[in-house]
Amino acid sequence: MDFPTQARTVPKTLMASILLLLVLWMPALQITGAQSVGVCYGRNGNNLPSETEVVDLYKSNGIGRMRIYYEPNDPIYQALKGSNIELTVTILNNQLQSLTDAAAATDWVQKNVQAYVPDVKFKYIVVGNGVGPTSPISQYLLPAIQNIHSAIVAANLQGQIKVSTAIDTTLVDNAFPPSAGKYSDAAKSFITPVIDFLASKGAPLLVNVYPYFSYIDNPADIPLAYALFTSDEITTPDGVKYQNLFDALLDAQYSALEKANASNMGIVVSESGWPSEGGDAATPQNAQTFYQNLINHVTGTTGTPKRPGKAIETYLYAMFDENMNGGGDEVEKHFGIFSPKILPCAKCMDAPIIWAIG
Repeated sequence: MDFPTQARTVPKTLMASILLLLVLWMPALQITGAQSVGVCYGRNGNNLPSETEVVDLYKSNGIGRMRIYYEPNDPIYQALKGSNIELTVTILNNQLQSLTDAAAATDWVQKNVQAYVPDVKFKYIVVGNGVGPTSPISQYLLPAIQNIHSAIVAANLQGQIKVSTAIDTTLVDNAFPPSAGKYSDAAKSFITPVIDFLASKGAPLLVNVYPYFSYIDNPADIPLAYALFTSDEITTPDGVKYQNLFDALLDAQYSALEKANASNMGIVVSESGWPSEGGDAATPQNAQTFYQNLINHVTGTTGTPKRPGKAIETYLYAMFDENMNGGGDEVEKHFGIFSPKILPCAKCMDAPIIWAIG
């Protein structure tokens, strides 16, 4: 996913007195009470509601965890004060090089974390999102993580806040069967020192897990129902039974961690979603099916075959459709569980036509 470096919100002069945030494809998506589920709040759009309205939407839907993608944005922190929403802050990739300087990392933590504690409930600082081994910024990832962690320790916040990074599933190859998953030769030398550091600090690894992209990359071999949590179970060549692609992808990550001598490390699913339009199999019906089944699965006690018996901390991507996301890739704009809309007046509440902002 692509994220902005500046906030983009709707000018207040465009906002009608009635703001209606419609669930795109299911008015009663059951998020309320799902303790292990958060939702990513991306801001790559020019028609999004205000930060206060967004926080109110989280609270009214019982969403207790939020992941944001850092930009200078005091309003979202102000809106979160006293909300008790657990916050994950992602430091964008274009900031990693500057944070290899320890003083800069300390300054970042002082301005963006300490200044808001305890009124804002920070949970994770995610240093980098989807950095790969061939990226020119890969050399900056571990030093930046170490410096941010040291700054959190200096602020005496290490008991509350864990520092980690978010990777995507492509660092693991040989992922079928999941028990064969391992970090690719290209990724191993890059990610192993990061894993070693996180393990030494008791931090989880965050992984962005998208069954949608795995499915569209290989529809001949992956049934759509398997990606949507609606298929009968399959038996892998090593005899393990899987009922969905999400678990298979996640267990391949656990297998890779085991081979990297980090078998006790936990994984947080930092993004997972399904688009409602813009690409193959991207329909409101499929999005509805995926999101609700994902929520039901990760909040239950089934777990995965490798990690059975417990809920899976997971963040849905994303809160809103983002009309400026993904460059020219239309599907990237349509992962939202909500769409920002306004009604022209209160008496139009029952009208069949809803007018979009902008």
